[in-house]
Amino acid sequence: MAKQKFGTITSTCVPLPVENIDTDQIIPARFLRSTTREGFGRNLFRDWRYDENDNPRPGFPLNDPRYDGACILVAGKNFGCGSSREHAAWAIADYGFRAVISTFFADIHRNNELNSFVLPVVVSETFLTELFSSITADPATEVRIDLPSQTVTNLATGRREKFEINSYKKQCLLEGLDDIEYLMAHREDIEQYERNHGNNL
Repeated sequence: MAKQKFGTITSTCVPLPVENIDTDQIIPARFLRSTTREGFGRNLFRDWRYDENDNPRPGFPLNDPRYDGACILVAGKNFGCGSSREHAAWAIADYGFRAVISTFFADIHRNNELNSFVLPVVVSETFLTELFSSITADPATEVRIDLPSQTVTNLATGRREKFEINSYKKQCLLEGLDDIEYLMAHREDIEQYERNHGNNL
């Protein structure tokens, strides 16, 4: 799962209009044996994507060729609820999604997504409803997510909304750095601060 700087992305979307999608549905517990982040994407939504004989379910969006190449997942309210497993965010990132759009994310899962370089974008119910309608009418509908300006735009309608993000995590995404890499990148500034303020500690 490669780290990528996140600036502005424009992409089609995979629609998943289901509320209360929990982390066990995102990545079932039986696939959590690995401690590395790679390889989870093939089992993303495993029990929804495949039947008991491991045949793809034709009605599931990730199996629909109309959505091939999309790097934005659009989901119903309360995405990522349930257990706090990091693997759910790893699976989303490993599959190739760069962002997830919903009206609400479970707190721990939202942070896990950010730590996995996936941007959780919270929008209003009216924006989400309109976006689902646009995708239903035309699967080629594109969305533009602009992290620097913190805006998301449905290009089919021109509707745009602002979204919130922690300023520190925003900077990490913009620079493509995890927490440790961020600290190392700013090591000189930290050391200078310590030299200037060390006597006051």
